[in-house]
Amino acid sequence: MAADTQPVLLVLSGPSGVGKTTVAQRLLANNESLTRVVTCTTRAPREDEVDGEAYHFLSVEEFERRVAAAEFLEHAEVYGQGYGTMKFAVTEALAAGQDVIVVNDVQGALAFTGMARKDSALAKALTTVFIVAENATTLRARLESRGEDTPEVVAKRLAVAEAEMAQQGKFDHVVVSGTRAADARALQDIYTIAKN
Repeated sequence: MAADTQPVLLVLSGPSGVGKTTVAQRLLANNESLTRVVTCTTRAPREDEVDGEAYHFLSVEEFERRVAAAEFLEHAEVYGQGYGTMKFAVTEALAAGQDVIVVNDVQGALAFTGMARKDSALAKALTTVFIVAENATTLRARLESRGEDTPEVVAKRLAVAEAEMAQQGKFDHVVVSGTRAADARALQDIYTIAKN
């Protein structure tokens, strides 16, 4: 990347189960210039998740220590668990001219927007994308097909999703999720525009 090229900070968000991680993985596979910042969580890893790849899995005590030490660029409680983005991971990558993607919950993504109002370098780099399911029925089917949550947890996620969807107007781009390939193309187009 040329020294005078502005790096991109792509923050990808949307309700649980909409396919954020899958779309981000496709974008990363097709763009060598893009790196993913792995966020932190206090929730337990799912069966196929590896520490340092899906998330940095932290104990509640370690998470709270990092909050107190102001090590997070943003952090929030979601579904009773702590989630946060390490400050150094984003700032070091951007300072090196590296494009960055962060997959984040809606609270976290909006925190980036709030910080960008106070930080001109962050504001220049930031592009926010909200991925939304076509409707609640589609989102329910996606959540249930994962086979990871009880019906009670699915219901809770759907209730939260309704409130999250009301926030989509605060994002730079909204992608109505279709097929994984179509979602990946839409995100690729947004990233390409942000780079130019």
